[in-house]
Amino acid sequence: MLSERILKIAGEAELALAPIFKKIDEISYKNTERVLKAFWENRVSDSMFSGTTGYGYDDVGRDTLDKVYAEVFGAEGAFVRHTIPNGTTALSIGLFGLLRPGDVLLSVTNEPYDTLCEVIGLNGANGDGSLADFGVKYDQVNFKDEKIDFEGIEKKLNEYGDSVKVVFIQRSKGYLNRPTLTIQQIGEICDFVHKRSKAYVVVDNCYGEFCEEREPCHVGADMMIGSLIKNPGGGIAESGGYIAGTKRAVELASYRLTSVGTGCEVGATLGQSRNLFKGFFLSPHVVSQAIKTAHFAAYMLEALGFDVSPKYNEMRSDIIQTVKFGYKDGLIKFCQGIQSASPVDSYVTPMPWAMPGYQDEVIMAAGAFTQGSSIELSCDGPVRPPYTAFFQGSLTYESGKLAIMTACEKLTGEKRC
Repeated sequence: MLSERILKIAGEAELALAPIFKKIDEISYKNTERVLKAFWENRVSDSMFSGTTGYGYDDVGRDTLDKVYAEVFGAEGAFVRHTIPNGTTALSIGLFGLLRPGDVLLSVTNEPYDTLCEVIGLNGANGDGSLADFGVKYDQVNFKDEKIDFEGIEKKLNEYGDSVKVVFIQRSKGYLNRPTLTIQQIGEICDFVHKRSKAYVVVDNCYGEFCEEREPCHVGADMMIGSLIKNPGGGIAESGGYIAGTKRAVELASYRLTSVGTGCEVGATLGQSRNLFKGFFLSPHVVSQAIKTAHFAAYMLEALGFDVSPKYNEMRSDIIQTVKFGYKDGLIKFCQGIQSASPVDSYVTPMPWAMPGYQDEVIMAAGAFTQGSSIELSCDGPVRPPYTAFFQGSLTYESGKLAIMTACEKLTGEKRC
C-alpha cells in the first residue's frame, strides 16, 4: 500500500495535468490519423504479414512498410528492419553509409550518446573499425546557455568547408543535462546548415517519434534514425531499427545495411512483419501514454523537492524525464523502486555495473516484456554527479503512474500502510 502523502500528491498532480493530458491526446489523434492514412494509401493487407526467408526477394510486406514509414515521417524513402538490434546500430549504418575517409562529422548538439562515441572513435581508434579508424574526422559545437550555438556552427562550417559531410543532431539529451530539441529547433538548424553547406543533416530521432505532430524530415532533415524498441515499435516490435530521409541518403545507408548494389532489395522478414506493422499503428497512442507518465513523474518528484527536467507543465519533444538527485543513493533507490513496480522481474534489485560502451557504471531498471525496450517502463542513469535518473516509457499511463508512486515511496522512506 502507498502512504497518504504519496496518494495526496498524486491526486493533486492529475488535477493540475488535466489540460496538458488533453493536448497530448490531440497530438496522438493527429499522428494516428497520419499513420492510418499511410496504411490506407499503401493498401496494407493481411497477405503482407506472412514474411519471407532466405534472400527475401520480392517481400511485399517489407517494401510496403518502408513506404508507410517514409510517408508518415515526411521522407522520400525509408527502410525498416527487425535485424537492426538497437538505435546505435541504426546510427552506425547511417553514418558509415554517408561518410568517407577525410570527411568531417560535425555534431552540433554537444557530445553524442555514450555508445555512439565508441562508433565515432572518441575513446580511441585502436583498429576496431570506428569512424576515426577509417579516417573520418570529428568535431562538435556545444550548446551556449542551453541554446543552439549558431555562431559556433557557422564558424566550424567555414573552418572545414566542403569537408563537412554530415551535420549531426541528437534530438534527445542522452545522458547530458541539456534540453531536448523541438521539431522547430531542428528545422532551424536544417535551414541554417543547408544555406551554408552541402552537408547531410542527420538526426538521431530516438525517443522523439510521435511526441509532436511533425518529424525531422518534415522540416528539412536529410536523414532521421531510430530504434523500434523505442517509440515507433509501439511496444509490439521485439527488435529493429529504421532509417528515413532523402532518396540518395537512404540508398547509401542501405548499401551499408546489406551490400552495394543489393541495398533494400534483400532481407528476409522471417514472420516479423505483422509485429512491425502493428507496433507502428499503435505507436502514437503508446507514446502518448509514455508522455503522460513523464508529466506525472515530473509533478510528483518536484513536489518531493527534486530537480526535474522538463517541468511538469512544459510540453515535450521526447519521452525522457530527468531527475537530479544530487546523491548516489537517491538514483539507486529510485531505479530500484521502478523495477519493483514493473510487470516483469519485479523481484529483481538492479545495481550499478560496468556496461559495454559506457564510460561510467550504469544502473538500469527495465522490467520489460522485450529486453532493453525503453518505450516500456524503464529508468537508468550513469553513476556520476549530479546522479541523474533518466526515466522513460510506459505502455499504459496507469501502470506508469503506479510505478512512479512506488518509486517515490521508496525515496521518501515512509512506512507503507
